[in-house]
Amino acid sequence: MRLFLAIQLNDEIRNALIDVQSAWKRRGVIGNYTSVENLHLTLAFIGDYPEPYDVLEALDGLDFSPVTLRLEGIGSFGDLWWAGLSDSRGLEAIVRRIRHRLSEAEIPFDRKKFSPHITLIRKASRNSRKDLPPVSLPSSMMEADRISLMRSDRGKNGMIYTEIGGIDAV
Repeated sequence: MRLFLAIQLNDEIRNALIDVQSAWKRRGVIGNYTSVENLHLTLAFIGDYPEPYDVLEALDGLDFSPVTLRLEGIGSFGDLWWAGLSDSRGLEAIVRRIRHRLSEAEIPFDRKKFSPHITLIRKASRNSRKDLPPVSLPSSMMEADRISLMRSDRGKNGMIYTEIGGIDAV
């Protein structure tokens, strides 16, 4: 089972990100666009792990307060294009606590430095170029008050993400 911990996005942020994707499509950007139902903020990628309830148990009692997420900036990691978020000490603290709990429970996860972003398109290119066309990111925000354990399955038309369980803010 392929697992990750994420914050699911509200409609305001999703609609803003759909606007960015639409602008790129109008400018001839091709690639694998993230479907609206799959837009999320990954906090920890676990990968193949057979026991999702072990993950939920490791996070049981994790106290966190809601954090404000604000869209800020667009960037890329090569041909993966994303929308960024403004700096949030609260979000970074939550990620540190999650990773600490996973480590204590000996649950493997991707230990790359946390770089908060929302993937909008993979394998992006524009008329044989891979540069980001200028596009305005609408100002949007949300209060994140739930961490979801998500399962990722390959479907006929791409990935299908399903929430298995979650932890709510206190």
